[in-house]
Amino acid sequence: MTVYEIITERITQQLDRGVVPWRKPWDTGLPQNLFTRKHYRGVNVFVLQSLEFSSPYFLTARQVSELGGHIRPGSRGAPVVYWRWLKREEEKSERDEQEQRGRAPLLRYYTVFNLTQTEGVPAPAGDARPPFAPIEACERVTAQMPRPPQIEHGGTQAFYQPSRDFVRIPRRESFKTPAAYYATLFHELTHSTGHGSRLNRKGITDAVMFGSHEYSREELIAEMGSAFLAGHCGIETATVPDAAAYIASWLRVLKGDTRMVVLAAAQAQKAADFILSVKHGDEPPQEVA
Repeated sequence: MTVYEIITERITQQLDRGVVPWRKPWDTGLPQNLFTRKHYRGVNVFVLQSLEFSSPYFLTARQVSELGGHIRPGSRGAPVVYWRWLKREEEKSERDEQEQRGRAPLLRYYTVFNLTQTEGVPAPAGDARPPFAPIEACERVTAQMPRPPQIEHGGTQAFYQPSRDFVRIPRRESFKTPAAYYATLFHELTHSTGHGSRLNRKGITDAVMFGSHEYSREELIAEMGSAFLAGHCGIETATVPDAAAYIASWLRVLKGDTRMVVLAAAQAQKAADFILSVKHGDEPPQEVA
């Protein structure tokens, strides 16, 4: 059996047994104020996370100064909103004119900067992560991909943007394991093979809606491609369970059509072959024991 067949069989077996849905193998943390150590709430969480900084910590300019640092020139802050309750005098109807005092909310905001936009403010010692340990086989696959997209590290999301032909992925140190990092990178690189300059796959070249049949199929292709590349690199033991969980979440969208896994695997094999520079007649990738 080839590595493709072995990985496909392992994933379908996981699906038959039932798996935990979804996964996010990195952790950039919820946004919080470094000075007060309080987490932001409400709409502020979405506003600050959408900025895609690698650090979850934010500070006001005054707090940065009090900690002995300064804001990098050219940095732009982000608004954080809050409600402030003020007492006020207000006119009442004749029925309740004796109640002359009330309370009214006033929406205010202040500006914060991410820790990465500052200098002289150290990150909390307890949040230091161990150095990332690259996996040579995975590094080689990434480096040798023909006509690769641009890869950028940072932020809180992993995605491929066809219009700019680039991959964004969180910092390596944000991932729970090196294998999880490479599995996520392989997922996005598989997406990139659908670009018009490569395999010209419909799920990438055409505008598709989130959750649609084509979108779901493209996600299956990307995850199967990631699993194939992980098998080629010998890290499939650490990644296949998560891959099966991710695939299961999209199969629910497709009403449990497990045949889609096999159909997606055929497209994923083409994508993996492209990344590995395997042509028809070449030796197949190394088999998984």
